[in-house]
Amino acid sequence: MFRTHFTVVLWFLCTFFPVRAKALEDREWWRHAVFYELCPRSFQDTKGTGVGDLNGITARLDYLRGLGVDALWLTPCFPSPQVDFGYDVADYRAIDPRFGTLQDFDRLVAEARRRGIRVVLDLVVNHTSDQHPWFLASRSSRRSPRRDWYVWRDGRGPGRPPCNWLSLFGGSAWTLDPVTGQYYYHYFYPQQPDLNWRNPAVRREMLDVTRWWYQRGVAGFRLDAVDTVFEDPALPDNPLLPGKNAFGDPNMVNRHNYKLQEVHGLLRDLRRAADPYGAVLLGETYTDSIPELQAYYGNGRNELQLPTGHMLAMAETLSAPEFRKRIDALEAMDAWPVWVFGNHDLARAVTRFGDGVHDDAIAKDLAALLLTLRGTPILYYGEELGMASHEPGRREDVVDPMARLGWPSAKRRDGARTPMQWDAGPAAGFTTGTPWLPVPLDAATRNVAVETGDPGSVLNFYRGLTALRRGSRALLEGDYQDLAPADPSLLCYLRRSQDEAVLVAVNLSPEPRKLDLGPALDGWPAARAKLLLGSGASGPEGGLPGELEPYGVVIVALAQEQHPVPAAAAGPAGS
Repeated sequence: MFRTHFTVVLWFLCTFFPVRAKALEDREWWRHAVFYELCPRSFQDTKGTGVGDLNGITARLDYLRGLGVDALWLTPCFPSPQVDFGYDVADYRAIDPRFGTLQDFDRLVAEARRRGIRVVLDLVVNHTSDQHPWFLASRSSRRSPRRDWYVWRDGRGPGRPPCNWLSLFGGSAWTLDPVTGQYYYHYFYPQQPDLNWRNPAVRREMLDVTRWWYQRGVAGFRLDAVDTVFEDPALPDNPLLPGKNAFGDPNMVNRHNYKLQEVHGLLRDLRRAADPYGAVLLGETYTDSIPELQAYYGNGRNELQLPTGHMLAMAETLSAPEFRKRIDALEAMDAWPVWVFGNHDLARAVTRFGDGVHDDAIAKDLAALLLTLRGTPILYYGEELGMASHEPGRREDVVDPMARLGWPSAKRRDGARTPMQWDAGPAAGFTTGTPWLPVPLDAATRNVAVETGDPGSVLNFYRGLTALRRGSRALLEGDYQDLAPADPSLLCYLRRSQDEAVLVAVNLSPEPRKLDLGPALDGWPAARAKLLLGSGASGPEGGLPGELEPYGVVIVALAQEQHPVPAAAAGPAGS
């Protein structure tokens, strides 16, 4: 039986793999980067308000560097009424005072850069707040110069919206403005009116917004809700389906206001603005359609570098065959994959895939996949601790407005946004005040301080993985080969770069499984395997194990079989 410690991993990194000197300075730095999404309001509060802030993120940069993070994705921190927790922007060129000042942001960017970490902002491109000066001007008069910056239409008659489109958050997607007598369109809340991207002035202004932030040192943007940016200007009704949704509305196919092809022209414009700064564009592009996902990269790779299709996150169960099918689909795509298991809109990964008994082992399985598959990984804050979702049990305790509107059937997001768990102290070290969401009870034992001191913790497993990844050509650049083990509960693959290979074997079942790869390792003898990292495996000390425990994982380095050179081919003596 063995369980490797972080120090063992570092020893192997120093002896088996060469150090990668030029880590992230090339134009495609994002290919090798480990991204980390965090919600500023939930990460660290330095003011005692119960809401996290930018200075709190700056104070925790050394932790993030030690975790192996290369790029931070911050959910929106622009001024906002916070109807949808910052996804209703009232000013694209400022910082919300709840989180600090522009000077605080500049210091965060500078301190992060000093540690080799880049900062990426979440840019809401589909809509603004109804308190944004643009919308206030737009709704002031039908003759306003900014009227056409948003989508306004006459109704079909008294009390009848322009068409039957529904808001994602319930009710009609059209709200009547009593001042001007027209309806405005909002795919999300009424307080989030959609921008009219068919207006060239809107496009120019938003492109200028991105350049303004690039010039402040921002390394890129995650583009929120890009699928909803365009709608058919003829406003045809969407088809209806049987039944009703969580809000009591008819089920609907969003045929005319979702995933319209015009979005690709916009993405090309955003990419042209980003490229002179070496910036990256991530996209919120939920899909399990490979042709659809492939299209977001653009012809000639001139759109998004990292469209987050959420292929693994969208799996319904923890299943080796299901994961293999999804991995193979992305591997067959002619593009650089992106891997993600969780974000601010999904229940936490351990909650979705865990079984309540082996949750730490399952968290390590997910970590191994996230950080050893070919492509760019995105971690969600707290994932490295094995944090689970803790949902409110009563409607009156719910903060998420979407969940309040559709209680109890609507998706609930509070549980994935609880404060980061730093230590066993009051409010888990997140704040000296009252946290904006309750800190889960398990924070007393599941926190950074406790897990740092436990060599077998989920946190130290993540640290070992990021260190392993950073030092390995095979994991950063190598190809992917599915070893297709006979046991359907195992997921086993090679990452290879020239004569270097890393074997990853994961048991995605609650039963122990024999690890017998047989001829699949032809040319890479198991006897020459060197253990890099493992959890829940048994077999030869330091080599390829013979068995994986329930949800066990092992990562080993392989060396190619050496064949002696025939004497006749060695040349004359002394040559």
